[in-house]
Amino acid sequence: MAGYIEDRWLKKRPDKQTGKRERTALYGKGRRYRVKGIPGVQDRSFATSEDAKQWLASAKTDSGRGEFVDPRDGSIPLGDYIEKHWWPGRTDEPSTAAPMRSRIWNHVIPLVGDVPLKDIDASTLRAFKASLIKRVDSSTAEVIWIHFTSILTSAVDDKRILRNPVKVHKSIKRPRREEKKAKAWRRAVVDSVRPHLQERYRFAVDLGLGLGLRQGEAFGIAKDDFDFTTGVVHVRRQLRWDVKGRPYFCLPKGGKTREIPISPNLTARTKEHFRRFPSVACTLPWRNPEEPTTALEEKQRKPVTVMLVLTTSHGNRIHYKTWNERSWKPALAAAGVIKVIGQKVQHHGGRVRRHPAFELSRSDMFHVLRHTYASVQLEAGESIVSLSTWLGHSSPKITLDHYAHFMPGAGFRGLAAMDAWLEQGSPQKIPQKSLLVGWTKKMAMNPQVKDMISVAGRMNVKYKETARGGLAVNIIEC
Repeated sequence: MAGYIEDRWLKKRPDKQTGKRERTALYGKGRRYRVKGIPGVQDRSFATSEDAKQWLASAKTDSGRGEFVDPRDGSIPLGDYIEKHWWPGRTDEPSTAAPMRSRIWNHVIPLVGDVPLKDIDASTLRAFKASLIKRVDSSTAEVIWIHFTSILTSAVDDKRILRNPVKVHKSIKRPRREEKKAKAWRRAVVDSVRPHLQERYRFAVDLGLGLGLRQGEAFGIAKDDFDFTTGVVHVRRQLRWDVKGRPYFCLPKGGKTREIPISPNLTARTKEHFRRFPSVACTLPWRNPEEPTTALEEKQRKPVTVMLVLTTSHGNRIHYKTWNERSWKPALAAAGVIKVIGQKVQHHGGRVRRHPAFELSRSDMFHVLRHTYASVQLEAGESIVSLSTWLGHSSPKITLDHYAHFMPGAGFRGLAAMDAWLEQGSPQKIPQKSLLVGWTKKMAMNPQVKDMISVAGRMNVKYKETARGGLAVNIIEC
């Protein structure tokens, strides 16, 4: 393979008369030896010939393997690399790009943006992680760390660094979000919240609860998406807003359209809503509200018109932030789900508007209706595969990870089977046994526990209160 060392201080050929190599105009200036001639590798100078020889051998080997990385390319600060090279090449949808940019510019660049790529080592990663978990909650920290890892992976692909330091230094683990079980509402909570919404918005509760729709899917669903003949609802789009507050339609999360069976009672409520609140035509760009710059973008972003089922009293599409603050949270407060903790004062020119400020309760936002839909399906014994399809998950594993705790009687059948294995005598018949369950009487009054007890009762698992206020389980059969 090509590659050689050049002495910059002396001429290449000796003088014919003296037999010595004469000095060049660069004699005594800069580093003496320069490595040149390796395809795809920038020339580099060294003070000693030994250093030049070692680097030449290493560079030739790495270049032959396709692994050569010039350290000078890694001298660029991480922040400059992100702004000038990484971010301009991204092609994310607006709904993804806006929050990603916010996290990177607010946390990654301020914390490690001044560090050159080649200098990001284990100590840098430890300091970054320590600072990050002090600024944001664990779930956000995990997402930011994933963005950070993706940036460094791109730097490897761009030949800025040889290896991703996050993957090299395996002792520094990424932040992990706290494991939180999905929360579902009891029927009493749903029945108390729904009446406090405006009548035209109550159908949103029915869509979330009866079909498991996400908020953007509920606000983007159209009249034509309901097929009463086959008894299914087609989830084909969602209504989103970009960082500049511009609305647009796009595919549901993950680009997955789906069909969900609709129950007779929900069908009746749907027809009643159609009768009382006629659908309104809404035309919005598809995928991206930015003006197209090419013919392909013009085709991809061509506006679509749908008959929106849920609209404001003025016949407009619903802005999720306005709806959450002016409709959903007041309904939660009126039902006693959350509390009013203060007041927000807004100045609009000469006018002053005052709005109540509510306590933060992410677990009680619109998405809780989707969790409740899943819990009802699982408690009824519905297939996890079917539920995964209806929810639009990429695999049943995701559904199990989120909702396994909603499956009733989990463990009872296995407990009975194992008891049979350990029983002296005939394993075919399982004699009645009483097993003390670690529930107090007070816990047993919990409505969700009551529901589980009710379901378990139908599985021939009987309960009775003990003298100490606990619960005894009488297992009759598997």
